[in-house]
Amino acid sequence: MNCIIVDDEPLAREGMKLNIQELPSLQLIGSFENAMQANDFLSKNEVDLMFLDIQMPEVTGLDFLKTLNLKKPPFVILTTAYPQFALEGYALDVIDYLVKPISMDRFIKAVNKVDYYYKLREQASTDTTPAAANTDKTSDSPVGSDNADIEDYIFIRADRKYMKVFFREINYVEGLKDYVIVYTDTQKIVTAMNIKTIEGQLPSNLFIRVSKSYIINMQHIKAVDNNFVTIKEKEVPIGKAFKDNFLNNIVNKRVLKR
Repeated sequence: MNCIIVDDEPLAREGMKLNIQELPSLQLIGSFENAMQANDFLSKNEVDLMFLDIQMPEVTGLDFLKTLNLKKPPFVILTTAYPQFALEGYALDVIDYLVKPISMDRFIKAVNKVDYYYKLREQASTDTTPAAANTDKTSDSPVGSDNADIEDYIFIRADRKYMKVFFREINYVEGLKDYVIVYTDTQKIVTAMNIKTIEGQLPSNLFIRVSKSYIINMQHIKAVDNNFVTIKEKEVPIGKAFKDNFLNNIVNKRVLKR
């Protein structure tokens, strides 16, 4: 995977470079001290992975992510000495969050996670068809919230075939730009579709969107706290923009009163 480093600290860039050199799967093609330099490079080159510092002068890493507008944006691993920004980073679709000083074992774990998503994306891209890449036009779909009482399953285009998945089998859905991953107990189904499209085709009495990147099946909720909802064994982050709706309309209505 082609990767770049964006960090205003020279020693931090050098340390990250040494870590990258230890992994044959990574090829460093750029190192930048600010977001403006990185933005110019990204506009002209295809990058698979960006190691991005948060606390930088002029434009922070998080602000940079909010303004990034690329047809095929890189996966992002945040690097910082301030762990309190982790939740906001996940709301911006980052893959992982490394707290400085970064240990090699934690670095490898983060890169392995990116490699997993990278392979899923490449697999899905070979299966893209006009039907699979449908964006926000959901009115022609036979499955949706209006007729959830008639149908209890959906067909998902993946691996060059249409896979039948019952709503009750879906634990949660994760969005990755123009792809989604549907998680069940037994499989992960990757398809070329944005999360807004699949949200419109899932019954609203069973599914709710809890962040920019996640839709959950309410039947499989195990626990909820202020920042995460546990689905089976997965902790799914709750986004700020979705938090009030989820807590007020789903959780608080069923809280056992004293």
